[in-house]
Amino acid sequence: MARAFVFPGQGSQEVGMGREFAESLRGAAITTCMIAFILLGASFLTVAMGFTGIPRALAAWIGEQGYSQFALLTALLVFFIVLGFFLDGISIVVLTTSVILPMVLAAGIDPIWFGVFLVLVVEMSQITPPVGFNLFVLQSITGRGIFRIARMALPFFLILVVATLLLALFPGIALWLPGTMLSR
Repeated sequence: MARAFVFPGQGSQEVGMGREFAESLRGAAITTCMIAFILLGASFLTVAMGFTGIPRALAAWIGEQGYSQFALLTALLVFFIVLGFFLDGISIVVLTTSVILPMVLAAGIDPIWFGVFLVLVVEMSQITPPVGFNLFVLQSITGRGIFRIARMALPFFLILVVATLLLALFPGIALWLPGTMLSR
């Protein structure tokens, strides 16, 4: 049998690499399971919230108030951040869009612009303490306290607030590219 030349110490390096690979696989499996359990809990809460009808009732209540465009967007911003305490982003969008979109269109807000606004606000809600969904994911990965993670996520939250304000002040930011594409 032909045997390949092995440099001194190379065999032990392979054993070390195999151990590191197994540890990284184990860590990835643990992280994946933690995220899966968090998603499972969020899905259960989504079904429960959908069953109770709380998001639809709140959205309908906001629509009945007769707010101006700016007041409506401010109310929706607060509404989505509060929902982010309890639900993941996809669930928030699925549970509320069918009720909120008609009131947004009736207020004269462009639906493409509102879609960009919705994505920013839902992402903002996912890092809002004390129970933002992404904070729990980061806590399970890092093992650090939720309030420390929330404090570290604060600059990202503030960046999203600034982005939302810029979007509200300059709607062309969200509408320029779709307008260019539709004009062709």
